[in-house]
Amino acid sequence: MGVQFCKDGNFITIIIEEIEETVEWKQQEKLKYTTKRDKAARKIQAWWRGTLVRRTLLHAALRAWVIQCWWRLMLARQLERKRRAALIAYAKKEWAVVKLQSLVRMWRIHWRYCQVLNAIYVIQCHWKCQTCQTCSLLRGHCVVTTTHLQFHIEIINP
Repeated sequence: MGVQFCKDGNFITIIIEEIEETVEWKQQEKLKYTTKRDKAARKIQAWWRGTLVRRTLLHAALRAWVIQCWWRLMLARQLERKRRAALIAYAKKEWAVVKLQSLVRMWRIHWRYCQVLNAIYVIQCHWKCQTCQTCSLLRGHCVVTTTHLQFHIEIINP
């Protein structure tokens, strides 16, 4: 601790060396203190920035997930529409085939029925033309199958 007093006339110069050291020490302590504060502030700011970035990424990921879910739903709906259209087209074709087969079967049976009917008319015509109409009896039966029509007629003489 050195305090020096110098007298030059009426003016006194006082030099205190320790004050500079004390001020220097306080500045260093202040720098250390601000450094610790700055480090803590930086840590808090870094944590907050990380939180904001994670929140932003989470929001972006959620938005992407919502868009993906919507897109999958649209694709599923489109696929369902295509499947339904294919099923309807298939059902229409099947119905047309069944209807056509039914009409062909009906026409074939009708044609056979007309043949049998013509045969019956011929037999009836010949029967009416005979002189001995009451001498015999007719007995007949008809068998209809999927492929043909059978008609049997028997003439029975009593």
